[in-house]
Amino acid sequence: MMKTLIEVRDIITIFDKKIVHDGLSLSINKGEIYGLLGPSGCGKTTLLREMVMLQNFDSGSINIMGHELDNIKHSEAQKLRQNWGVLFQSGALFSPLSIAENIALPLIEYTDLSQVMIKEIVEYKISIVGLKPEDAHLFPSQISGGMKKKAALARSLSMDPQLLFLDEPTSGLDPISAREFDSLILKLRKLLNLTIVIVSHDLQSIYDTLDRVAVIDNKKIVYEGSLDNIKSINSEFIQTFFAGKF
Repeated sequence: MMKTLIEVRDIITIFDKKIVHDGLSLSINKGEIYGLLGPSGCGKTTLLREMVMLQNFDSGSINIMGHELDNIKHSEAQKLRQNWGVLFQSGALFSPLSIAENIALPLIEYTDLSQVMIKEIVEYKISIVGLKPEDAHLFPSQISGGMKKKAALARSLSMDPQLLFLDEPTSGLDPISAREFDSLILKLRKLLNLTIVIVSHDLQSIYDTLDRVAVIDNKKIVYEGSLDNIKSINSEFIQTFFAGKF
């Protein structure tokens, strides 16, 4: 039986009297790669931000790894955050810091590990995302878009999280780099036993990596499940977006 890691129930989100989410519900199982899909402006990234406690929702509940986010204590929230990593769309690397320093930052902030141990962890994270040892000393301004994504991914993995949240991870990448990144995600899921939540518009990436999806349209979930059954859903977005795959 699949273990549910994230349970979203009846989420309502309102911005300046505009309803963004009107009763969203979904569940994400341990070990799967789960996609949040939908048209631009439908609230995919907003929902992801609510899951990682960067944004509040107006009503409903989000339970992550047994913790209810709407009434969580600050100390409990800080501990829970260490169980996940987040890759933002832009990478969000700190420009004055080298790749190695960016990856080391969470370890310095949240652990009592020695400098020697932190250096070893950073070297390992750099290697598993496909960067070279000599890349460690480069700064964000000196590396390509694909390398920035890998460096940001390595930083998101620095605390050995169980959960990984990725916001449009292949956006801005050329097709070859995007497919390489997809392969990396699949490899890391298996290597690190990760559960991964991805916001994506990349149709090839969606088919290559996702186990299940939730499609947000008109403020609600219009479909949740595998891609095998998605073509039967009466949704203008689904029919248009997946037209090339029918």
